[in-house]
Amino acid sequence: MTDEATVQLPAALRREARIDAGAISANVRTLRATTGAPLVMAVVKADGYGHGAVASARAALAGGADRLGVVDIREALALRAAGIEAPILTWMHAPGADFAAAIAQGVDLGLSSLRQVREAAAAARAIGRPAEIHVKVDTGLGRNGVTPAEWPGVVAEVARLVDEGALRLGGVFSHLANAGAEEDLAQVRAFEAALDRVRSAGLEPGIRHLAATAGALRVPEARFDMVRLGIGIYGISPLDGVTSADLGLVPAMTLVGSVVAVKRVPADTGVSYGYTYRTTRATTLALVSLGFADGVPRLASNRAPVAIHGARFRVSGRIAMDQFVVDVGDGLIDGRQVAVGDDAVLFGDPATGAPSVEEWAEATGTIGYEIVTRVAGRVTRRLVP
Repeated sequence: MTDEATVQLPAALRREARIDAGAISANVRTLRATTGAPLVMAVVKADGYGHGAVASARAALAGGADRLGVVDIREALALRAAGIEAPILTWMHAPGADFAAAIAQGVDLGLSSLRQVREAAAAARAIGRPAEIHVKVDTGLGRNGVTPAEWPGVVAEVARLVDEGALRLGGVFSHLANAGAEEDLAQVRAFEAALDRVRSAGLEPGIRHLAATAGALRVPEARFDMVRLGIGIYGISPLDGVTSADLGLVPAMTLVGSVVAVKRVPADTGVSYGYTYRTTRATTLALVSLGFADGVPRLASNRAPVAIHGARFRVSGRIAMDQFVVDVGDGLIDGRQVAVGDDAVLFGDPATGAPSVEEWAEATGTIGYEIVTRVAGRVTRRLVP
């Protein structure tokens, strides 16, 4: 143990998100088996929910995913540039989006309006190659998607453009609001009505998809031909009161910082800005090299767990931009002294003794999706065996 006020300093900082690609592959297999879905789309938007889009896509495909999903064309083209040849669907587009580039690279377009349908057809004509499209209907989420009132007109235009040869209808899709069992089933019925309209226009709907991870797990009626698996493939539960372990999933990200300083302090020492934490006894403080600039929520101050050598502590005081403090007591864990250079694990796989993403979400009043997607760019993503 160091003397009072003695400080150890590190040789180097470590801010690292360790990504277990094998866990992503295994989670795809688990969720396919659980849902029984004929087709699986692995959603790798938002840089693979913070895990790295290319690595996540490859891992998901290795686990048996049939297709990939991203939000915008830029994300899709980045996957193509990395050599990924699997079918990719992208579904959010501003006016004037580069549909031609997407079509040229064999990227499927999720379209949500008459304007988008016509822009996609124009781009297809310009490059002499039909656009593969999935048309989205808003069945009750209130985001993008063709409204029920506009659906017949959009379907008629799609049918005309398919006959012309500018478009190919690869699928019809929507998204559940997960507002409750009754509301989910109402959306299923609305989706089925939208599909009937497609068929009445002389079109085959192609791949029918409605459910993301939560819906695929909770609403068997919503599985149709394909489920879109996002948060679940990263080993995080989307269901309240249900853990990843309950679902047989393995968290793929472990967020680790370095212990960059260790010091002994007396009782009644104020810690970090505003002194929202004061020591109650002589103790050891460990400084960790992650802060809110790295995506660690400031709301986790004095709330969220951290593991060092498998022992659990709590963030002590306010989280700063680049660092936070942990009161580690006497600093002795199973005969080992907490020391500069040790790993401080914010979250990971609870089976290894790490705190869970769900615990961090609960501590900050949010959801696991936000915890992993907010991990910032200066945190190195490192694939681990």
